[in-house]
Amino acid sequence: MKALVTGANGFTGSYLVRSLLDRGDQVVAYVRRSSDLTRLQGLSQLDYAHGEITDEAALTQAMQGVDLVFHIAAYVELGLVDAARMERTNVQGTQAVLQAMKSAGVGKMLHCSTIGVFGDTQGRTIDETFQREQQDFASAYDRTKYQAQQLVDQAVQQGAHIVSVMPSGIFGVDDPHFGPVLQTFAKGKLKLWAGGRRVTGIVHVEDLVDGMLRAIDQGQAGDYFILSAGDLTTREMFELCGREIGVSAPREAPEWLVRRVAKVLNVIGRLTDWQPPIDNERVHYVYDRCVRVSGVKAMRELGWKPRSPQQTLTEIIRQLVSETASG
Repeated sequence: MKALVTGANGFTGSYLVRSLLDRGDQVVAYVRRSSDLTRLQGLSQLDYAHGEITDEAALTQAMQGVDLVFHIAAYVELGLVDAARMERTNVQGTQAVLQAMKSAGVGKMLHCSTIGVFGDTQGRTIDETFQREQQDFASAYDRTKYQAQQLVDQAVQQGAHIVSVMPSGIFGVDDPHFGPVLQTFAKGKLKLWAGGRRVTGIVHVEDLVDGMLRAIDQGQAGDYFILSAGDLTTREMFELCGREIGVSAPREAPEWLVRRVAKVLNVIGRLTDWQPPIDNERVHYVYDRCVRVSGVKAMRELGWKPRSPQQTLTEIIRQLVSETASG
């Protein structure tokens, strides 16, 4: 099989590329000419196609002879983001991929969505049948990914064979989001944290990729699959990792202080075009929004067997400590 992967040089995309190559597929990585290809180093059998994610002509050319498309590319960020760029990447980019898929006659596509499309579940654990109740959007990311999912669903209604996966928080020793936090924690340098009660769904990046491959191989057109192994609060995550390596969990910062500081930094960030470490949007995600999801459907229908959140974190923290000791 020949597969094209958008966002191939990113965290999830690079793991997917390696898994596709390992199973014998021919893989085309669709990237910008300016993209950092560090995560794809050493993959001599990998083919490249270059272009912007919104360039329908370049995408169509890249998809010639392709059997499967994995649309992973996205602008993922919270806080003070470039909303126009996010719109181009997540919405217009998805539209271009869908049009190119149709023009090139590609048979199947896997769309990497997010559990954010379901909105705030207010602490209820939901599955793929849940109908979004939240009327507004907590972030530009949630809004643009929701709009992208609507485009995908419309394409399915018009006859396209597309399966969508909704990952929760994606973890790995080299993940760009929580990974640096755990690296600091493993060194014993993380003394203060905000929002220990925040619930985070967890899936190991390797298990996510396994779920993606199972979904595109076994799923039906229009299927949704939530890929989450379970959830923990941030406090539980630090305590679990701390017990493993003998490091105390960070103290909880007072919520009133975090909210006050966020308001100030939010203003400064907008005035100076700076992305502060905490702002109003991130505070909302930390304290006010609670999304819980179930990955049971993927486990039942696809035979997906992810490692538990506890096992995921234990493996990661052990590897980080080992790398710190050897470095």
